Amino acid sequence: MKFQKKWIVCGAMLCGAAVYAEEGKDLIPGTPYKVHDLERPQPRIIESGGAVSIAPPSDAVVLFDGSNLDAWTSGGKEPLWEIKDGLLIANKKNLDTKEKFGAIQLHFEWKLPNGIEVDGQKGGNSGCFLMGLYEVQILQSHNNKTYPDGQAGALYGQLPPLVNATSPQGEWNSYDITFVPPVYEDGAVVTPAKVTVIHNGVVLQNGESYLGPTMHKKLASYPKNHPETGPISFQFHGDPMEYRNIWVRPLGERDKAE
Repeated sequence: MKFQKKWIVCGAMLCGAAVYAEEGKDLIPGTPYKVHDLERPQPRIIESGGAVSIAPPSDAVVLFDGSNLDAWTSGGKEPLWEIKDGLLIANKKNLDTKEKFGAIQLHFEWKLPNGIEVDGQKGGNSGCFLMGLYEVQILQSHNNKTYPDGQAGALYGQLPPLVNATSPQGEWNSYDITFVPPVYEDGAVVTPAKVTVIHNGVVLQNGESYLGPTMHKKLASYPKNHPETGPISFQFHGDPMEYRNIWVRPLGERDKAE
């Protein structure tokens, strides 16, 4: 892969280190920016109140409570992630739910331990793939600049977060996500997949539309055929990200009898 070396501009001054990025060639519709464009404005940095920990509601499917990996698989086989002191540690391969979901409310908490060097996309990288297709980026973005559509809470390669609200390294972060799959008619998309992302109590994505399933360096688009449901997947990107309190609520229909 060819890496481009660019400087990120902070106000009128240059940051003190170069950032390496794999910039795509395609312009993102409605913007003058390419996929992974370092010239795209950096999200405004704010201080959040830290992770918002929410106990699973009574109708939630508990995916991880610190005790076991019964809900998970790695590529259809035994899950390879580890449990240590009640925490789920990223390891070796991606982690996928055995159960498949469509429209959901999802909660989980994550952090990168202290003592690991972070540099852009390296050192503190993971991702949550809704239906196994649509990524919400997980990245240790506190005091760590990268291309804006690859920061924490970004729709990876598509849409940066409204703000950077990531907690310092070693502290917990929370994501609360609602997701609705695309609607197809006669092999064509009539309503795109939509997502809301709340990070440490702060809205990063507000009912935004995906351009299509997530891709790397390329502009996303919708396939002709699309599954109705899919797994929730967490990416192993070579970094020992930690997770806790993972639960999901399938979103039912209004005015339906129990």
